[in-house]
Amino acid sequence: MRSDNVTRGVERSPNRSLFYALGYTKEELERPLVGVVSSYNEIVPGHMHLDKITEAVKAGVRMAGGTPVVFPAIAVCDGIAMGHVGMKYSLVTRDLIADSTEAMALAHQFDALVMVPNCDKNVPGLLMAAARLNVPTIFCSGGPMLSGRLQDGRRTCLSHMFEAVGAYKAGKIDESGVEDYELNACPSCGSCSGMYTANSMNCLTEGLGLALRGNGTIPAPYSARLRLAKHAGMQVMELLRQNLRPRDIMTEAAFHNAETLDMALGCSTNSMLHLPAIAHECGIELDLEYANDISRRTPNLCHLAPAGDTFMEDLDRAGGVWAVMAELNKKGLLDTSVMTVTGKTLAENLEGVENLDPELIRPIDNPYSSYGGIAVLKGSLAPEGCVVKQSAVAEEMMAHQGPARVFDSEEEAIEAIYQGRIVSGDVVVIRYEGPKGGPGMREMLNPTSAIAGMGLDKEVALITDGRFSGATRGASIGHVCPEAAQGGPIALVEEGDLIRIDIPNCRIELLVDEETLARRRAAWVCPEPKIKTGYLARYAKLVSSAARGAVLE
Repeated sequence: MRSDNVTRGVERSPNRSLFYALGYTKEELERPLVGVVSSYNEIVPGHMHLDKITEAVKAGVRMAGGTPVVFPAIAVCDGIAMGHVGMKYSLVTRDLIADSTEAMALAHQFDALVMVPNCDKNVPGLLMAAARLNVPTIFCSGGPMLSGRLQDGRRTCLSHMFEAVGAYKAGKIDESGVEDYELNACPSCGSCSGMYTANSMNCLTEGLGLALRGNGTIPAPYSARLRLAKHAGMQVMELLRQNLRPRDIMTEAAFHNAETLDMALGCSTNSMLHLPAIAHECGIELDLEYANDISRRTPNLCHLAPAGDTFMEDLDRAGGVWAVMAELNKKGLLDTSVMTVTGKTLAENLEGVENLDPELIRPIDNPYSSYGGIAVLKGSLAPEGCVVKQSAVAEEMMAHQGPARVFDSEEEAIEAIYQGRIVSGDVVVIRYEGPKGGPGMREMLNPTSAIAGMGLDKEVALITDGRFSGATRGASIGHVCPEAAQGGPIALVEEGDLIRIDIPNCRIELLVDEETLARRRAAWVCPEPKIKTGYLARYAKLVSSAARGAVLE
């Protein structure tokens, strides 16, 4: 066993003495050492209960003959970090999480790992670490929050809360209306209740084969989540016995399965940042444009918030991720020969799985749309691509042309929106918010929520080299590459330039002639970095925008 390096032989007597200082017994040190990576903290609602999940995982490991050893992973709450400098630190934590977990696991020579993440960057960060370390590993997330309920009985969630601020600014609701959302949008522990980034990545972890059934959908407050955690702890010992490792499971076919599931569920556009980064750690390069090929043949089967008015707890009752995959499998859209952490193939896992609510998970022959939830657009404004959650775009905005309203930061754009300076037909352009330019590639949930709250989401488009939350709806197009700080065409847009968006044909064009663009490019000077010292400054120098959102070279 790998842990023999720290527990066996006379030469390791000093190592064992330190384990004894921790209270471990000789009998415990004779068993496999299983690292349990706990993302518990007291600042993230999706993580506030992970101490209980971690204890359940430990119980499962012990029941199956292992010795669990807990160590931590950091986590940022994107909602609390939103709207200020803190959001610049969110995406970069993904790499910090991967790096620190790798360091801890190798320094202490664990035989296997159980990852206990939940919110936005912990899941991809720990998946990246799992791929690097390639020791038997299983994931058990903290699960989604329950949906909220307003005083008038309407169900609600965090994205509605952000939009309520815009509605207040537009005079559509008063302060008591905002407070109603404030007190009721987030009623429990867990990752926020719509198909946002955290829940998207937890569901896609099932799609990749690294988690047991229910990982993405069993609500955080349910006791079934504790039972799942115990089973994950037990199953990691079986993975160790079989020597079944993450890279045996996360094959190229598994990533394409995850992309297919992504399209069917209508996941967050952030998955287009995270899946390629995880695949990169496995030695697999995912072509961003290939996502369109998958989208064209994959029907969108779910309209969870913000695309619709259903929530993660509803998806769980309908049969969860496996029920969605069972529908996809009816048309042969998945490679079911892939291995999973159950110790079985995906085909074996899906035997007998039923869709328990055809209203929530549309049958494969009656989808919401014949194409998937995400589209990658290319054109003169984004030669290397940009991403839109097309399942959350109103029909009338699928094709749009309008004048650019240009802003060099999120704050400038929000001020203009709330002052009524953005009108029907406009295309809001927010730039210098990419990985280098931000630095940190902030999420643009505040401006899109402001547009929706002001009632303009079916009339105004938004384009940015930043990124969008899974909570975003409307014609919100992000991840524009090359970003402005790299001299991409988005840096050359001027006020009033016409921009054409054609989502069905995957095109985005800046309607300015080449001679004019060449003149602007010759005059362009990159602005001074917004943050010049500390981790973000170092990160901005290392990060490769072309690697799709912060894969460190």
